[in-house]
Amino acid sequence: MENNRNFAGRFDWKLAFILFGFLIISLLAISSAQTSGQYGATNFVIKQLQWYVIGAFIVAFVMYFEPDQYKKMSWYLYGFGIFLLLILVFLPEGPGQLGERINGAKSWYHLPIGNIQPSEFMKTFYILAMAKLISHHNEKYSMKTIKTDFILLGKIAITLFIPLAFIMTQPDLGSALVFLAITAALIIVAGISWKIILPVFVAGVSVGGALLWMALYMQDFLEDKFGLQPYQFARIYSWLDPYSYSSDSGYHLITSLNAIGSGEIFGKGYMDREVYVAESHTDFIFTVIGEEWGFLGASFVICLYFLLIYHLTKTTLTLKDPFCTYVCAGIIAMITFHVFENIGMTIQLLPITGIPLPFLSYGGSSLMGNALAIGLVFSMKFHYRTYMFAANDDD
Repeated sequence: MENNRNFAGRFDWKLAFILFGFLIISLLAISSAQTSGQYGATNFVIKQLQWYVIGAFIVAFVMYFEPDQYKKMSWYLYGFGIFLLLILVFLPEGPGQLGERINGAKSWYHLPIGNIQPSEFMKTFYILAMAKLISHHNEKYSMKTIKTDFILLGKIAITLFIPLAFIMTQPDLGSALVFLAITAALIIVAGISWKIILPVFVAGVSVGGALLWMALYMQDFLEDKFGLQPYQFARIYSWLDPYSYSSDSGYHLITSLNAIGSGEIFGKGYMDREVYVAESHTDFIFTVIGEEWGFLGASFVICLYFLLIYHLTKTTLTLKDPFCTYVCAGIIAMITFHVFENIGMTIQLLPITGIPLPFLSYGGSSLMGNALAIGLVFSMKFHYRTYMFAANDDD
């Protein structure tokens, strides 16, 4: 009886309730998305529910272990993730092969049980490794100087470069941007001097601006020197002027804007969609919500994400262990960027990159990867008091 009370008091019920809300919204949106008839007899609602059940088991399994155990395993998990990305490079990529390319990207293992995207799991493994790296560095160099901060930045750059290089060779620009967002967030919370951070971020923005300019005016150079593909440039052109590319690269964005705009304030109602949007059950699930539920429904979903991020931030601020804090900060950055980029690309705020909407888009890899990350938050909240006192005993 006492153990039950301890579990009830330590389990993060608020987070579980928020995730249950995403489950309901996801199933409703996906059930409506597949009524367009483009997916045949496949029942994505049942499959998504199955992924959620598997995700629940992943959360429970991850929550069972204490944060200190993840701290010890972090580099092994990072290495395992790199191994998965490395093997993918050498797999045959023809039709029906294990490494078959889809939409020009070689990002999935095509297995009998389904397609697995290793980069979705690598995001969490990367967060763990970065948290271990930063916390260990700050323990070693308790007296911070410009030199020690540069040393830390160098370590971070090396840790980032390895997975980023593999992901860009696929190529998967969306996932690469997620890794950059995670890195930027962890650099900010790592305690590095702003005398270093500010020039680094200014340089990063300058490079990004220069690459955008080159994408518009020096496409051949980027293709020859950096191996970028024509479809990646088409995404930028169609983002800036979709109606000039309405028959090809701008088609997705135009239909997305039409769908969300036609929902107006109150929406058309459940399963009353009229605008056809390709892949509306995955990356463009927000168009279903915007069209059927209108501005009010879309705003509710955005508010639910704000509630999730607020709750994760509040949990992070209660943690006293630096490793746990960095892990949670990385997870917050990962989810926040996913939400911002996915919703932004459906309303022409950002280019289309193929990033799924967390907990709503259909997809096993995305859902299991997010379950792995959220499981870490559950673990740190659940074991917080036990872990805190154990840490004090070690001191």
